[in-house]
Amino acid sequence: MEEQTLVLIKPDGLKKSLTGNVLTRLSETKLDIVGAKIVKVSRPLAEEHYEALNKEPFFEDLIRYIMGEYHKKKVMALVYGGENAISKVREICGKTNPEEADAVSIRGAYGRITTAGVYENVMHASANPEDAEREIKLWFAPGEIIRDIYPTIDVEETVITKKWGEG
Repeated sequence: MEEQTLVLIKPDGLKKSLTGNVLTRLSETKLDIVGAKIVKVSRPLAEEHYEALNKEPFFEDLIRYIMGEYHKKKVMALVYGGENAISKVREICGKTNPEEADAVSIRGAYGRITTAGVYENVMHASANPEDAEREIKLWFAPGEIIRDIYPTIDVEETVITKKWGEG
């Protein structure tokens, strides 16, 4: 079944220079990268991404972690597409808790739990097709993905551009 999934290489993965290792492992899936970018995660984006966990006692630490307050202030966001993309990526990713993840999985090999109890698990991968669609639409605009994966509409907007100042 053709699917898409969101993958985030989290701030701890970037701080530890694991991007190449993670991408190499993900290449084993034979899926296509159809979107990629580096993102400075805002609080609203973090809160919306983790909205299902907003009642959990660890929510604030989770938000601070994904925003990069403990590591680098950036995340690499990717969209992978292909046959059974979600299950293929999640298998290589491993369980959320690095201590429960198989040692050959990305989280098992590179993740840790801090003394404060924060799961530094290197990456995020969508859990199911509904989450994947919600997350991809949250992290990417249609024009940032090289395939039309969801229905889109043309909307005319006023464009505000930024340019570098004289320095």
